[in-house]
Amino acid sequence: MQQVTAISYHNTIKDLQDLDWQAEGPFARLEWFRLLEQSGTAPVYAVAREGDEGVVLPLCRRGTRLEALTNWYAFTWSDLRTSGMSGDAMFEQLPRDLAGHAARIDFAKVPDENGIADRLESAFRGAGWKVLRFATDINHILRVNGRSYADYLAERPGAVRTTLKRKASKVEVSLTTLFCAEDWADYEDIYADSWKPEEGDPALLRRFAEAESAAGRFRFGIARHNGTPVAAQFWTVDGGTAYIHKLAHRISSRPFSPGTVLTAALFEHVIDTDGVALIDFGTGDDPYKADWMEEVRTRFQLTCLRPWSPRNWPTLGKAALRKLVR
Repeated sequence: MQQVTAISYHNTIKDLQDLDWQAEGPFARLEWFRLLEQSGTAPVYAVAREGDEGVVLPLCRRGTRLEALTNWYAFTWSDLRTSGMSGDAMFEQLPRDLAGHAARIDFAKVPDENGIADRLESAFRGAGWKVLRFATDINHILRVNGRSYADYLAERPGAVRTTLKRKASKVEVSLTTLFCAEDWADYEDIYADSWKPEEGDPALLRRFAEAESAAGRFRFGIARHNGTPVAAQFWTVDGGTAYIHKLAHRISSRPFSPGTVLTAALFEHVIDTDGVALIDFGTGDDPYKADWMEEVRTRFQLTCLRPWSPRNWPTLGKAALRKLVR
């Protein structure tokens, strides 16, 4: 008997725990969305399901619109799929049903190397939505391609290699794979004394770090100068990929480049000890990232609009005008 796709909506990730969801990276796990719920986010999980297979669009409501359920710590946003799911038939049912729940849906931090941006755009257009797609950010990555750390370092810009030769002896580096409250307190103190903006949700970030430590994915480094912590970095290693989540150094420590020395130590660890195939430096086009990484990927925003809604007419009109001008 042919199964019928069932569409449902949920406000807690607990409702989805009975299926075998596959997770590609730290921001596509049920645990990640549980952390967002604990931080006060009000989710709307749009689910299409046939028996033991399913697909989810993790969303949240902002006024009269829906948007991707994410926050500034996440590198990407994507749909969730069960491990055995193949094809997009169920996925394509969601935009049709969502037309009765919102006139506008905004998706942010959407990658396309896995096809999700194209998949979203196609599915929503096919269901009668107007879709505006914009490139909004970039993601620096490194494919290790079997190199040792020494091989990789030999290919870095001369300025980086010179800095490491001159400054490595000026700081002491310690690395750990276990969360330590004292280390994290040092990180928070360094961050507060750095050039970085104020943290968006430090409590959520700490809970995430603790959870990654419990799962064996936590990598953390501190650089000290004369015994004083001056730089700290939080990475994770997950499924052959190392993710660089947070890094900071004290402004006063710049003359001895502790951030560069610490970054090199963590690169060496994840390449030679963890044996990762990919290193992901998150979003943002900070110039220093190009010294360490070799490729750039685009991150997109997709704004999906119901054309019959008067609320959307100004946005659609501006988009049409921009297209005409081009």
